[in-house]
Amino acid sequence: MPTSTPVPASGRPAGGALPILAAALLWGTTGTAASLAPAAAPAAGIGAAALVLGGLLLFLTDRTARTLPRTCGARERRLLALGAVAVVGYPLTFYPAVARTGVAVATVIALGSAPVFTGLLGWLTRQGRPGGRWAGATGLAVLGCAVLVLGPELAGGGGAVDLLGVLLAALSGLSYAVYSLIGGRLIANGRPSGGVMGAMFGGAALLVSPVLLLLLGGGGGAGWLLTARGAGVVLHLGVITTLLAYRLFGHGLRHTTAQTATTLTLAEPAVAALLGVAALGERLPAASWCGLAVLAAGLTVLALPTRR
Repeated sequence: MPTSTPVPASGRPAGGALPILAAALLWGTTGTAASLAPAAAPAAGIGAAALVLGGLLLFLTDRTARTLPRTCGARERRLLALGAVAVVGYPLTFYPAVARTGVAVATVIALGSAPVFTGLLGWLTRQGRPGGRWAGATGLAVLGCAVLVLGPELAGGGGAVDLLGVLLAALSGLSYAVYSLIGGRLIANGRPSGGVMGAMFGGAALLVSPVLLLLLGGGGGAGWLLTARGAGVVLHLGVITTLLAYRLFGHGLRHTTAQTATTLTLAEPAVAALLGVAALGERLPAASWCGLAVLAAGLTVLALPTRR
């Protein structure tokens, strides 16, 4: 089946890059949406609720997701299970990292480490050795992402580094790399992208449900989720940044490698920063605007077709 294997960027750049960049654009709305949640809403509770809703929607709205585990061999079922665990691992490590290091540092470490982990793991598992173009573009994008997000802290002086928070943020980047690689491998094997994403995220929704119940039964309770603002935020995160975004991401993985895909999603903090300026009235220092330009240059190098 020709469409079951990733197509190099030189063949169909729009087929892979554009859906992934569109997914990153949707993911970039996460911070702005979460900032509109009620003050009593815990960050981990918002993330868990969004994953449960979005994961179940991904599973229930794709027929192949419900049949995929039965049609897969034992090896692929193990990969799906590992992918579901990795999906859960991202919010369970990222949100504590944010609490310990702050949003900026956690975002840079998580998103900046993910392409590196993806490149190394992809090479070790024989899913393709990253080329020089990928390495150069990824280096530019990671540098631009770091300067963009850390610009305000660089301008105002940094505080002490929380090593546990840094480790948790790196683990969230590793989780993202693992489920991206697993999704890419299964799709390259001919499995439908919607089914792969639906099965992994549906499994993750089941795994994280007990955590959500514990959070809702804890100190703040579930009152915030019953308000119009709380329900609206979770609905946005579940439908837009999970269901729709991962549909696009899975489609992109059909036409490009997981290594390239995780680098392209570094567009997410750029979208988040611009939304903060436009919607929340935030101001970016000159360093952040320079970082945005470097990030855009790296993504452009990666997204443009290769000349033969």
